[in-house]
Amino acid sequence: MKRITLTAHDGKQIAVTEYAPSGYPKGILQIVHGMVEHAGRYDFIDNYLASQGYLVIMDDHRGHGFTDPDTLGYCEGDMWEDTIKDIATLSDYCRETYPDLKLVIMGHSYGSFLTQRYIELYPENAEGTILGGTARMDGIQVTAGKIVADIGWKFKGKDKPAKLIKKLTFDAYEKKLGGSFISSIPREAERYASDSKCSFVCSYNFYKYFFKGLKTIYKKQSLASLDKDKPILIMSGDTDPVGDYGKSVKRLYETYKKAGVKDVTLRLFEGVRHEFLNDVSREEASLFILGFLKHLC
Repeated sequence: MKRITLTAHDGKQIAVTEYAPSGYPKGILQIVHGMVEHAGRYDFIDNYLASQGYLVIMDDHRGHGFTDPDTLGYCEGDMWEDTIKDIATLSDYCRETYPDLKLVIMGHSYGSFLTQRYIELYPENAEGTILGGTARMDGIQVTAGKIVADIGWKFKGKDKPAKLIKKLTFDAYEKKLGGSFISSIPREAERYASDSKCSFVCSYNFYKYFFKGLKTIYKKQSLASLDKDKPILIMSGDTDPVGDYGKSVKRLYETYKKAGVKDVTLRLFEGVRHEFLNDVSREEASLFILGFLKHLC
């Protein structure tokens, strides 16, 4: 494993983690991590895929990890659009470094929503897409979230933690489940809870642009820009509240089918919560990802 730094479109330094195989890579998996976490939490799948001959690379998003360690949850500007541009910068770096290799992109949770938009804006950048811990995130929950975020941004301050949004989402998830929504495995839930880079609340600035960005994904013209010949693999736990316990995940699957994407696969893991790579589905999910890479790379 090695860490590098890339310069973003606006000059910001973006922290990147890279896991390389012992020989020349067979292909590249670019991972887009979730909200309130960081690249270091994917070491299991990174090491596993590297052992199978694949290069795995991912950035720490703005307001996260080693990119913004002193202002976790906050960064100036449009954190949604700028982060999508950062993802493109990393894809460009991969193509320039390994021009002969194919790249697959995988987004988890918040990263899956970024990725949903990314493959609309940059349909040529990846050979295939994996969306995990995901959903079709639209409707009243997004509209309400945007209103709360806009009010908080204006009256409390854009850099202030959006505690009310956390209460209405993450705290509500855990109340309903009677425990961590992250994983059904206690040690994995504790590993997340004790991680200093996961113990923060995202700012109103983060959520203002997050909810604004979500509203662009499912527009007819946005979906029309997808490359319909490139496959999409959707994976989620059926007890993940982010995906409304599978219901919103199925809606996302149907969205892509109706949009004309020729190859869309849905896998729901029984009894599994939000982080299917840190739950009882870890081995099965890892094999699904490996199989997807083998098919495309």
